[in-house]
Amino acid sequence: MFDAAIASAQPAVCIPPHLPAPPRGRLIVVGAGKASAAMAHTVEQHWPGPISGLVVTRYGYSAPCERIEIVEAAHPVPDAAGMRAAQRMLELARGLDEDDLVLCLISGGGSALLPLPAVGLTLDLKQAVNRALLSCGATISEMNCVRRHLSAIKGGRLGAACYPASVLTLLISDVPGDRPIDVASGPTVADPTTCADALGIVRRYGIELPDAARALLESGRGESIKPGDPRLARGVVRTIATPQMALEAAAEVARRAGITPHILGAALEGEARDVGKVLAGIALQVAVRGQPFEPPCVLLSGGETTVTVHGSGRGGRNVEFLLSLAVGLDGEPGIHALAGDTDGVDGQEEIAGACITPDTLARAWARGLRPMDMLADNDAHSFFSALDDSLITGPTLTNVNDFRAILIER
Repeated sequence: MFDAAIASAQPAVCIPPHLPAPPRGRLIVVGAGKASAAMAHTVEQHWPGPISGLVVTRYGYSAPCERIEIVEAAHPVPDAAGMRAAQRMLELARGLDEDDLVLCLISGGGSALLPLPAVGLTLDLKQAVNRALLSCGATISEMNCVRRHLSAIKGGRLGAACYPASVLTLLISDVPGDRPIDVASGPTVADPTTCADALGIVRRYGIELPDAARALLESGRGESIKPGDPRLARGVVRTIATPQMALEAAAEVARRAGITPHILGAALEGEARDVGKVLAGIALQVAVRGQPFEPPCVLLSGGETTVTVHGSGRGGRNVEFLLSLAVGLDGEPGIHALAGDTDGVDGQEEIAGACITPDTLARAWARGLRPMDMLADNDAHSFFSALDDSLITGPTLTNVNDFRAILIER
């Protein structure tokens, strides 16, 4: 099921049906995200005429391109390579005319890969804010609101720079709700949020903003491009792959195996360990009471949970969810589960996620592991690595957010 979810969102599958007709002028390709290089490769394979451009992807996520330049940069904490690529992307966008077409290839991870600071800010400052956002428990929508208002390229600014050229943005969504403004912080789409909204998020989570960043937000100089701006009038956005599509592909695998799938939601959010507790309760009700579903069945869900970091362990939201789920299930027979990030990276580890079985806790105790202590220390990667239950895919070249499956046998 996990493989099917990833396969459904491969650029080779979802890009070709959405390619535009050749423009009268030039076709320029730009983009950012963990899938952007694979997206660019697919565009090159299917485009009949001249093409050029630049996309930036995560280190290790490149794909072979001959006419579109691929730059690799850091994720989730940005680096100078991403900043330079973002600056060059803006330069490519400027100087176009109304006969030109910009094809913008956007996927999850683009926010960190386009870290061009607003005037008066530095990369070091943006890195510090990014680290604080990643560890405070903010949702992806909240994080991206702050990022947009500290950026020189996000929040519609790249789209505005392309004017008067037409812009077609193809999105592979990794965010709950699939809002284009939240995928890579919306570099080509209008942003209805404000500097005041960003400041509210900063206050809510007690984030210590550097003085220059706070002054930018308080003065309103960080405002993004708003709905109705004429510079975005020639822009079109198409979402070509989503978490819901991935879950439906997984559900079809279950049906073919004679297992009834139930999609609980493609946009579940909340603290990872809390979501684990809730889904453990639902799974136990199914297993013991046959409510609200009869086993055998599989409970599928997607979305993006959050982790408020209190410990010093090796963690990620998928493995934290899964360790909490295992504790909640307490070895209940006949329940297996998998949780993983469809991009192949959970947290900052080159590990997609993990699996649990009915004997996960028993095997852990036999090895001297303390599941509750490791959960409290945000150390779930260490837990599953010790059991050899980590899920390691390598770069998947796509990203449709988290995938969770709980299989409940009869």
